[in-house]
Amino acid sequence: MWNKPIKKTIFTLCVDNYSPEVTKITFPLMQRYAEKIGADFHIIKERKFPLFPPVYEKLQIYQLGQEMENDWNLFIDADAIVNPTMPDVTTFVGKDTVLHNGNDFASIRWRYDRYFMRDGRNIGSCNWFTLASDWCIDLWHPLDDLTLAEAAANIFPVISEENSGVMDPTHLIDDYTLSRNIAKYGLKFDTFLNVQQRRWHGLQGFLFHLYAIPEEVKIAKMHMVLKEWRIE
Repeated sequence: MWNKPIKKTIFTLCVDNYSPEVTKITFPLMQRYAEKIGADFHIIKERKFPLFPPVYEKLQIYQLGQEMENDWNLFIDADAIVNPTMPDVTTFVGKDTVLHNGNDFASIRWRYDRYFMRDGRNIGSCNWFTLASDWCIDLWHPLDDLTLAEAAANIFPVISEENSGVMDPTHLIDDYTLSRNIAKYGLKFDTFLNVQQRRWHGLQGFLFHLYAIPEEVKIAKMHMVLKEWRIE
């Protein structure tokens, strides 16, 4: 039925009163982008995994996406800026493929298990900008065969993250879990950076995200980007 609407939701995470100075910048822009692409905007505010670090609450999307009967689920970190002029990314990716802005070389960050070794693609999730359809909802499947301690033992922050003083292995539990799910479920994978090169002829200037830096530095850099983008 051609008139059936495509159900989309943009998710972000804001628990434990995360940085109001940051979210007053980022959330209005996410809302504007959601309105542009015909998506709902949903802020995850309640803890469902209290024994895990706050970042693990992103995995609520596994249940929420199904309950909302979404065709598309897009997660954007609360400290990421999205330019509201950005094209609708759901129209440039097949439903059989999951998307991040970019990806890391998994072996730098994780100790491999049989899923990573069998998969062989070495995909390290950068879960601050993540898109998956209802076909690929397992991207956010919570861990059901590892404890937090067992998972954390497989996580190795890079030197810059260790030196930042604001990050420990458990802070990367969401990236690790999504990386493992990509391997475990054999999910097709692409990056937004590749889409920009292939489909948008290199057109850029739609996303900004920095992490593992002091909040005051992050906010100052965010204001510089908004000035550069001419967004008030």
